[in-house]
Amino acid sequence: MTMATTQKTTLGRGRGINLQVIGPILALIALVLIGMALNSNFLSYANITNVLARSAFIGIIAVGMTFVITAGGLDLSVGSMAAFVAGLMILTMNGLTESIGVTLPVILAGVALALIAGLVAGFINGFLITRVGIEAFIVTLGTMGIYRSLITWLADGGTLSLGFEMREFYRPVYYGGIAGISWPIIAFVAVAVLGEIVMRHTAFGRHCAAIGSNEKVALYSSISVLKVRLATYTLLGLLVGFAVVMYVPRLGSASASTGLLWELEAIAAVIIGGTLLKGGFGRVWGTVVGVLILSLIGNILNLTDFVSPYLNGAIQGAVIILAVVLQRKGGSER
Repeated sequence: MTMATTQKTTLGRGRGINLQVIGPILALIALVLIGMALNSNFLSYANITNVLARSAFIGIIAVGMTFVITAGGLDLSVGSMAAFVAGLMILTMNGLTESIGVTLPVILAGVALALIAGLVAGFINGFLITRVGIEAFIVTLGTMGIYRSLITWLADGGTLSLGFEMREFYRPVYYGGIAGISWPIIAFVAVAVLGEIVMRHTAFGRHCAAIGSNEKVALYSSISVLKVRLATYTLLGLLVGFAVVMYVPRLGSASASTGLLWELEAIAAVIIGGTLLKGGFGRVWGTVVGVLILSLIGNILNLTDFVSPYLNGAIQGAVIILAVVLQRKGGSER
């Protein structure tokens, strides 16, 4: 390869990377301008904090999904997993309330159960993928159905609800906060910052990118491919449990419809943010931008009559397809 060709290739990559960086940010700015033009209350404090708080659940899960996809994996079960974990958490807290009353230890026990259940569920997915050798799509598609059926069974086809007194006691975890900023928003920011640090400045993040880019080369480079990939699914499961901890006090209930399409939103946020669907490159801050883009799309649909809010899922699906097409186009140009 000549020096001119090398320089041309490098410049082409630079343009592609700059476009990938700027694109999501420009889309977010455009959505803010559209929202301002369509509704005068769009930038009100109440609306913005509501959007951020409701997007925190997907955002926390999407941070974990960023690591899974960067390492060349995929998880379709996170929405069903969240519903199942929420159901277990509510049943446990209700049972303990009957025994020891409405106390802080009951909440702590529920939180611990949610985190452990999420971690175990993520580990099971990762174990089946890395140790048993089943494709990630098949494993997580299967567990998606299993978890959704289990929560339906636990709720006997209905809804599991926290007792009234416990629900009121637990509400501040969602509706409370510091300086007018709710706990879910604070939790999302903390998870995103930690996720970005891990992705950019630790061996684990670099190993995820190396595995997603070329698994064989990563293996020859003495990277423990199976352990790293297992860790990504386990981390994702743990973050699903953490998201549930912040979600349950919002409604105080769980049913078969809880977490519906969360996997679509999480994957969409990751891809929109610039993480490559085929793996090899990921950025957590881009995922945060992707979460905000999807949340603002839904919020604008709710605030205006321009398009029915029932089409939100269709729009998200279209955005995923468009993002992947742009990634492939950018890759072919480079």
